[in-house]
Amino acid sequence: MILTIDFTDETNEVAAQHTELVEKLLQHAASVESIEPETEVSVTFVTNDTIQDINREYRGKDQPTDVISFALEELGEGEMAVTFEGMPRVLGDIIISTDRAKEQAEEYNHSFERELGFLAVHGFLHLLGYDHMEPEEEKVMFTKQDEILQTFGLGRD
Repeated sequence: MILTIDFTDETNEVAAQHTELVEKLLQHAASVESIEPETEVSVTFVTNDTIQDINREYRGKDQPTDVISFALEELGEGEMAVTFEGMPRVLGDIIISTDRAKEQAEEYNHSFERELGFLAVHGFLHLLGYDHMEPEEEKVMFTKQDEILQTFGLGRD
C-alpha cells in the first residue's frame, strides 16, 4: 500500500463497498503519480448541508459543491514548509458530498460508483497541485483524471 487513508463517514450512509472502491482507486492513482509509500490522506464523506458550510467558510460560495480538497503541502504567501525526518508525507483532506455525487450520477447518467470515483480522483489530484483554473491546466488535469479512471476501469461508458 502506498497511501494510508483515513476515512470518515459523517453521513453514516456510505456502504463498505464504496469506501473500498475509493481506497483501491486512490491507491491506483498514487501508483500512477509515483507517490512515495506511507503518504497520508484523509477522505471525509459529508452531506450537501455540511459541504455548503465548508464552501461558504473557505471559498466564499454559499452553495453545495461536490468535492473540496485542502492540500497541506500548498503554501500560502509567507508560509514555510515544515518537515521532520521520519515523518510521513501528509497530502491533505478530500471532502466529498455523497448527496451531490448521487445527484450528479443521475444527471450524467452513470453509476454512483463512477461519480464517487471521479470525485475522489479529482480531489486527490488537487492535493498534488493539479488545477483547472486556466485552460492549459484544465487540459493537463482532466487528461490525468481520465487516464487514472480509465486504467482503473471506471472510464466513461
